[in-house]
Amino acid sequence: MSLAMSLGMTVGLAKTVWMMIGELVGVALVAMLSVLGVASFLLQFPTVFNIVKVIGGIYIIYVGISTWLTKVEIESIDVSGTSNLGVFPLMMKGFVTAVFNPKGWAFMVSLLPPFFDPTKPLYLQLGVFMLIILISELVCMLLYASGGHSLRKLLNNNDNAQYINKVGGALLIGVGIWLVVL
Repeated sequence: MSLAMSLGMTVGLAKTVWMMIGELVGVALVAMLSVLGVASFLLQFPTVFNIVKVIGGIYIIYVGISTWLTKVEIESIDVSGTSNLGVFPLMMKGFVTAVFNPKGWAFMVSLLPPFFDPTKPLYLQLGVFMLIILISELVCMLLYASGGHSLRKLLNNNDNAQYINKVGGALLIGVGIWLVVL
């Protein structure tokens, strides 16, 4: 989301869409591999899987607390060197961001268990899950990228950015708690 917002600020929405395409391909790959790995693991080791789910929930709580406590400094966002990027580099930037983001992997693996029923066809569930994830990701990136210019003015006040971190952190903590107790 930060990449979408920073590119939206510097290269505009039209060019940022190319990054989004790469990001969506990467997110789809991460989600698919996570689902297939988690599903096979769930069928073989349900007790261990539940332990991993709780650990994943605790990790998401940790990320939420870290987000809550992070001191935001808008000036530190580095967007230099992005104004003349071509289509392929933008797509690769999005793809690499998605695939090599350990938080994305941890989030997918942690989030999956409540949404999948091992007694139902995996591919139908995977299709629905992927559709929801990719639409949500696209909508969020579009909002961040298109609002980048306006948000930059609003977020230049670090108190506003800190508030956004607190809300995001609280939401992550809530999801983590939900995973731990579910």
